[in-house]
Amino acid sequence: MSISLTDSAADRVKTFLQKRGKGVGVRLGIKTTGCSGMAYTIEFADDIEDTDEVFEDKGVKVIVNPKSLVYLQGTELDFAKEGLNEGFKFNNPNEKERCGCGESFTV
Repeated sequence: MSISLTDSAADRVKTFLQKRGKGVGVRLGIKTTGCSGMAYTIEFADDIEDTDEVFEDKGVKVIVNPKSLVYLQGTELDFAKEGLNEGFKFNNPNEKERCGCGESFTV
């Protein structure tokens, strides 16, 4: 399994990296927090660590550390605009439940 991006997410990452003027891709991860225990993290990556797993989809490098990869295998990253809100959305097949506020999840 791998990590993939929708066309919308890939375009948004490429645009952000171009505006930043630097970066090798996007780093996805998991942190312990919230009502349900885990939350997604996303940031632009300027380098790749030796232990990182790197996936490439639609011309974008997706970088994940080994601890987070267990929870993110098979995830699709999307970018959506809904009314005045816009942002990245994780479509994770491993996710069993999400808290009421939508900020954290369990596997």
